Amino acid sequence: MKKVLIMLGVPRQQFEHILKGWEIVYPVSGSFTNEELIEKVSDVDAIVTVYGNKLSNEVIDAAPNLKMIANFGAGYDNIDMAYVGKRGIVVTNSPDPVTEPTAELAMGLMISVARRMGEMNNILKNKEELQWGVMRNLSTTLVGKQLGIVGMGAIGKALARRAVASGMSIVYHNRNEVDEQTANALDAKYVSLEELLKTSDVVSLNMPLTADTKAMIGQEQLHQMKSTSYLINTARGPVVDEEALIKALEENVIAGAGLDVFENEPNIPDALKELPNVVLMPHLGTATHETRGEMSALVAQNIKAYFEGMTPPNQVN
Repeated sequence: MKKVLIMLGVPRQQFEHILKGWEIVYPVSGSFTNEELIEKVSDVDAIVTVYGNKLSNEVIDAAPNLKMIANFGAGYDNIDMAYVGKRGIVVTNSPDPVTEPTAELAMGLMISVARRMGEMNNILKNKEELQWGVMRNLSTTLVGKQLGIVGMGAIGKALARRAVASGMSIVYHNRNEVDEQTANALDAKYVSLEELLKTSDVVSLNMPLTADTKAMIGQEQLHQMKSTSYLINTARGPVVDEEALIKALEENVIAGAGLDVFENEPNIPDALKELPNVVLMPHLGTATHETRGEMSALVAQNIKAYFEGMTPPNQVN
């Protein structure tokens, strides 16, 4: 009998349905500690990791039979890929289900910060005095504005579709240009990062976290942006120099930010919480009931495919 350990309490029904006959080790109280993992992985064939939760190399060393790590999430920076590669362990991710909900949240953050929804909501709910009037509490409309997308993968494209439908124009920066059909459908123009930052009214970060993208947006890049522009980050916190961002917001270098991810999650600097022109979400880009179930199903399908001798649909190494 094959055995899989699931690190956190993600939806279980899909695993039981797709991996019939498998022994499934599931946490009783939400998640396993690192010590519990080390105790329980000695005879597992596969481990299901969850984005944002590090799989330590100690756990890998304690699992001599481990052949596969199936990550619940698109990003797999929670796994030491070089280390598992030396063991010949196959790694998969689950990108497709996260595309639309993450783009949806990015669009919501854009609207919330530009239209000052978070700020106004906080004032009204905290019963602070608010001056009403036709020329008070003005905000910025997104119609006719330029969205600059850094990272034109599946999520970037899904966000672009939403932005175009809202009357925005699109420029993007990516490792490679998108295919001509996609570019034409979105009327999206490929530009350098510097041009994107200098000309865009909203900059959305949608790239993976790698050695090349870590702190990709720092003081220099923030100062290239318009003073009226907004930064949206639904990618990974460390792609932004958080200290530089806070300073830029405090000094009105940019107009505001919408953030779903942070440099040292779950810790969020008080300065970000106190700034009225920042909308914060606790890494919920993919957090819908529907998406979680779809992700469990895809993770289980990757495991099933591998152990039936096929190449998993989402193998990343």
